[in-house]
Amino acid sequence: MEKGMGKVKIDPLVFWSSLVVIVAATLLLVIFKDSAEPVLNNLMTAITYKLDWAFQFLTFGLFVMLMWLVFSKYGNVKLGDEAPEFSTFSWGAMLFCAGMGTSIMFWSMMEPIYYYMGPPFGIEPNSNEAASWAVAYGMFHWGISAWCLYAMPTVTIAYSFFVKKNHSLKISTACRGILGKYADGFIGQMIDILVIWSLVGGLGTSLGLGVPMISAVIGEVFGVAQSMTLSIIIIIIWTIIYCASAYMGLYKGIRKLSDWNVYMALALAVFVLIAGPTLFILSNFSNSFGMMLQNFAMMSFSTDPINHGGFPQAWTVFYWAWFAATAPFMGLFVARISRGRTIRQLITHILLWGSLGSWIYFAIFGGYTLNLQLTDTLNVADVLNNEGGPAAIVAVLKTLPLSKLVMPFFIVLGFIFLATSLDSATYILSAIATKKLVGNQEPARWHRMLWGAILAGLAISLLLIGGLKVIQTSAVIVSAPVIIVYLLLAASLIRWLKKDYPDGVIKPLKEGDK
Repeated sequence: MEKGMGKVKIDPLVFWSSLVVIVAATLLLVIFKDSAEPVLNNLMTAITYKLDWAFQFLTFGLFVMLMWLVFSKYGNVKLGDEAPEFSTFSWGAMLFCAGMGTSIMFWSMMEPIYYYMGPPFGIEPNSNEAASWAVAYGMFHWGISAWCLYAMPTVTIAYSFFVKKNHSLKISTACRGILGKYADGFIGQMIDILVIWSLVGGLGTSLGLGVPMISAVIGEVFGVAQSMTLSIIIIIIWTIIYCASAYMGLYKGIRKLSDWNVYMALALAVFVLIAGPTLFILSNFSNSFGMMLQNFAMMSFSTDPINHGGFPQAWTVFYWAWFAATAPFMGLFVARISRGRTIRQLITHILLWGSLGSWIYFAIFGGYTLNLQLTDTLNVADVLNNEGGPAAIVAVLKTLPLSKLVMPFFIVLGFIFLATSLDSATYILSAIATKKLVGNQEPARWHRMLWGAILAGLAISLLLIGGLKVIQTSAVIVSAPVIIVYLLLAASLIRWLKKDYPDGVIKPLKEGDK
């Protein structure tokens, strides 16, 4: 698979401009953290409150467009002439792990409790009705709509790379169908820089959740006090894992790590289902799934403009903005691993694999945590309010049978879960900054390692000076212009499809049909 690796060259303009933007923007945000933080927070509030309708129409519109592609003649379009590179399981494992990271481990437990304490629609907090909505809303936020935001960029990029033979993994290249020659100019560069910054912000968000959570569980297991040294050690271990995976490449590294990730994630979920209140978890899942389906349209478009409760903006719109900001990176990675699939297969597998994995985690871990709260076995809400999310995670894990074994297992799973996101990020950063990738070619190994080192150094620096929160906020702010990128990608794909298949007959394009 490494054949021709010596011929892979970096794109100096993209590489250096990306590096300069990342370092300069990070330094500026950190140096002026005190003055930048309130400005960024105000910007984020403005985006979630004034553009709530835009994100909601975008997300639902993507769902409609993707369903049209699935059921139209274009669903049969094959992305490349070769057979699929990966088994369906490995393919699904990689796309799920790249998209979720440690975030799903944290939020599947804590999010239902947040909704129990602060429910939507003016429902009384800490009531039975609030409890009924708790898991349903979590499943909605991490379900079909979220994965639609990931699927749309993926389809266009895969079409550009495998059908149009544009041998460049850049969002700007995927917009060429509508931008034409401007995709190679200033507009294209701005789009790619936006994508790179959103990727770095996504890393900040993942680390912001993952490091304190794993640190708290390690502290409980080994009796180690929480400290900056422990956090840095955790990041170094993560760096070794994801750099080793990225070094070995898609076929030997990232694929295998994702497979192990899914096996371990399922094993933990099955254990909690069996060891926990099994009947309550299953019954609550059924009820929550029904509530989500029945109220899907209302949850998709709710902005609460009369009562100004703020729930849709604080949760739904924030999530859509966060997923939109990280979606271009996700699209680049999943497109790269999807050669040989049809458009219909690509869309249905992203939506089903992604949603099913999220629903399983929220059903089991959300249901288990909610049951602890409702039966007074553990007042999770109190721990969450008084000691924070990581401490609440530890408290929940300690209630499980064999908790002395479960917590080390949880630590290993946490390391692998985030590593599968970071090795994908390292791979895509190096791919964006590579001039041309043909066939099975991958970015040069030294190039992947360099980005791995940059991400590690950035993470440790941000942790030392307390700048993770600012980077997270800036990533969500990036999602506002990303709305325009979505429109460009959708228009580009439709124009290409109509031009390439005007007579409605779906057949492979010839090499020269660009």
